[in-house]
Amino acid sequence: MSEPIYIFSDGILSRKDNTIVLETNEGKRHIPVENVSEIKIFSEVDLNKRLLEFLTEKNIILHFFNHFGYYVGSYYPREFLNSGLVILKQAENYLEEKKRLFLARAFVEGSLMNMINTLKKYNENDRFSPKIDVIRNHIDKLIMCSDVDQLMALEGNAREVYYSCFDEIIKTDDFIFDSRTKRPPENELNALISFGNSLLYTTVLSEIYKTHLDPRIGYLHTTNSRRFTLNLDIAEIFKPIIVDRLIFTLINRRQIKLSDFHQITGGISMKENAKKVFVQSFEDRLKDTIQHKQLKRQVSYRSLIRMEAYKLEKHILEDEEYEPFIG
Repeated sequence: MSEPIYIFSDGILSRKDNTIVLETNEGKRHIPVENVSEIKIFSEVDLNKRLLEFLTEKNIILHFFNHFGYYVGSYYPREFLNSGLVILKQAENYLEEKKRLFLARAFVEGSLMNMINTLKKYNENDRFSPKIDVIRNHIDKLIMCSDVDQLMALEGNAREVYYSCFDEIIKTDDFIFDSRTKRPPENELNALISFGNSLLYTTVLSEIYKTHLDPRIGYLHTTNSRRFTLNLDIAEIFKPIIVDRLIFTLINRRQIKLSDFHQITGGISMKENAKKVFVQSFEDRLKDTIQHKQLKRQVSYRSLIRMEAYKLEKHILEDEEYEPFIG
């Protein structure tokens, strides 16, 4: 079974016959191409046109992260499943205000419902019940939003309420949320959130690549000069149940500590060992399964992400109205 490959060591990435070869100071690592679903690079790696041609032939996406661990871009091979009809329908759903608003509202609703369900997991003695009620009130107001900007503002307000619970969920005083900061994050908890979100954005992008959808056309996040937006839309639904819950687990189990971070210009960044711990736990989380109510079988979180893209595709083709995953 093919899996993501994470590269943290500087070196040279090349093709040799039907394998991908990573050459570092520690030697050569041969990776059979059949075992690779995507490649995520966090280090300084040289590669050439021959490798890119090989990755294109095998439909393997290459994601690049900077030395702080934040996503900077992807090598996205030519779309091998894109459908002209689906792209036209995607554009139609974006250009027609009512259709775009329906999808944008659904993404926000899914995000807020999953925030609520995450808070419920930690709602000892009903300590978060008042804030859950506030977020529910925001969900009730979604129908009154007449444009995407209003939806984004409402989602932002609800997220502030959600984030205000983090310090109580985390069982150590070492990590303090304070407020959401990024580019760069100003404290350790924000560094974890930014890193986890970057991993999720690229994972969703890779799953969209395996469908007929074009990731450049999003609905909640405006389609503009930004390369990809649809993955940001879908990621909103899964952030609370994949990234946030993982962060709580890693901190509360002391798998990641304050010593796993260091100061950078203007903020905080994770050390390499912490990134590796996070990556392994993130991949384990994506392999976790839940009982799917409609399918009546166990489904992994990675499969759920791709299924979300399939549901969206059915919606724009007018086969079935889209409903966000609530977990």
